[in-house]
Amino acid sequence: MSKANKPPRGGDAATNRQARHKYEITETIEAGIVLLGTEVKSLREGKAQIADSYALIDKGEVFIRGMHIPPYRPAANANHDPERVRKLLLNRYEIDRLVGRLQRKGLTLVPTRVYFKAGRAKVELGLGRGKQAHDKRADIRDRDVRRELERDHSQRMR
Repeated sequence: MSKANKPPRGGDAATNRQARHKYEITETIEAGIVLLGTEVKSLREGKAQIADSYALIDKGEVFIRGMHIPPYRPAANANHDPERVRKLLLNRYEIDRLVGRLQRKGLTLVPTRVYFKAGRAKVELGLGRGKQAHDKRADIRDRDVRRELERDHSQRMR
């Protein structure tokens, strides 16, 4: 199975594999998400896409934009809008803390994964700063060196 078609890891409805490549994630926050019934059913099938999505704070509330949850086929005409803006559920002090960090440090809220916890849909938000091209190259170089070292080590153990 190719990497592009790889299903999300156990329990995850969707993952944003590019988030850690594009952003330097410093902290993660778990938030609930307000969904319609057909969205929950479609999420349980693991068909959501969060690659181009981002979270924003508007009038003291947190919303996620660009998250694509495809229509649930058996629902036919009682379906939801796949690209609608969805509200995230956070405590007031968490929102206030995020507002301060986003304004002072120039950080971005990026969803890294969507999963179910005790039957409730959750979104893991990463607080991160966008990487420059040279940062991405350094990460790739470090990963390749680490992979070669592991390969050499495993060959010596044989």
